Amino acid sequence: MTNLFDPIRIGDIDVANRIAMAPLTRNRSPQAIPNDLNATYYEQRATAGLIISEGTPVSQQGQGYADVPGLYLPQAVEGWKKVTEGVHQKGGKIVAQLWHVGRVSHVSLQPNGGLPVAPSAVPAKSKTYVINEDGTGAFVETSEPRALETPEIPSIVDDFRKAARAAIEAGFDGVEIHGANGYLIDQFLKTGANERSDDYGGSIENRSRFLLEVVDSVAAEIGAGRTGIRLSPTTPANGISDKNPQPLFNYVAEQLAKRNLSFIHVIEGATGGERGFQYEGTAFDYDAFRNAYREAGGKAGWMVNNGYDRNAAMEAVASGRADLVSFGRLFIANPDLVERFRSGTPLNTPDRDTFYGGGAKGYTDYPSLEAA
Repeated sequence: MTNLFDPIRIGDIDVANRIAMAPLTRNRSPQAIPNDLNATYYEQRATAGLIISEGTPVSQQGQGYADVPGLYLPQAVEGWKKVTEGVHQKGGKIVAQLWHVGRVSHVSLQPNGGLPVAPSAVPAKSKTYVINEDGTGAFVETSEPRALETPEIPSIVDDFRKAARAAIEAGFDGVEIHGANGYLIDQFLKTGANERSDDYGGSIENRSRFLLEVVDSVAAEIGAGRTGIRLSPTTPANGISDKNPQPLFNYVAEQLAKRNLSFIHVIEGATGGERGFQYEGTAFDYDAFRNAYREAGGKAGWMVNNGYDRNAAMEAVASGRADLVSFGRLFIANPDLVERFRSGTPLNTPDRDTFYGGGAKGYTDYPSLEAA
């Protein structure tokens, strides 16, 4: 029987166990450049089988939150090298999450104060994080977006490609394309945000086109075996919704199965909330989604996320329902989460007041078992 602590090969990446650190926005990289504190944070968590970095914008246009690290500046690539070197020295593996937030942004974060871009000019009705003039951080309403012109889309696809190349130059073992949580790729996929009438709107095939173009561009640049993707079929995060997600995501699964990716990372239900959440008037079967992928020949690692604890993760892997399980908030407070799970040791409690912004407090000062 497969165990949560067994090694696994996902695409071209060998990982020591099936416990992944989920991407976690922490807003501690001013000017979008990773720093020494960030390096310490990731190095502390290197016993995870796989670390997925916090969301990393592929361009300034793709940035929706202040003080998140990017991959579009040479200085950021150099900063990320400190992170990846530290993780590798501890024997860990780390991939960069490639991110374009689309409409979930604010004019103060956009190039020349422009409007955020989106498939359609439909507001996110969400909040984002900005830095005030006095240096304090605050959550504010997202700005009204503008609809992307069709000729603009290829350049954004290319931004993902260039960011993937920058990630490899920075020493990452691969990348995860962020296609979840109501950000740009998810916005193209779902009817609640996509009202287009061109080749990127309307039918399931058209709404999936942007996602598949990004996947193909990144995979061609760095190899499919080093490329993963994160999806959230039914999350309401950032005001996203879809009228009928099952056929949409079954189609996406069948298309991704042809592409020999490293892993598929699935947020089940409402991000950070109820795992059984469904959009109003719809029903979604996550087993059917996974089966659509496997029956189409997909062999990538199947990673699940959202509110799992040790026992639920053990069951998911042992039953074959998942190959890996990712953990977010538990990794915030427990840098040695793998060892705590292995030994059944009690967990530290995360301090929500320090999740976003700040310094070492609530970031690199959680005690490990060894320190305790």
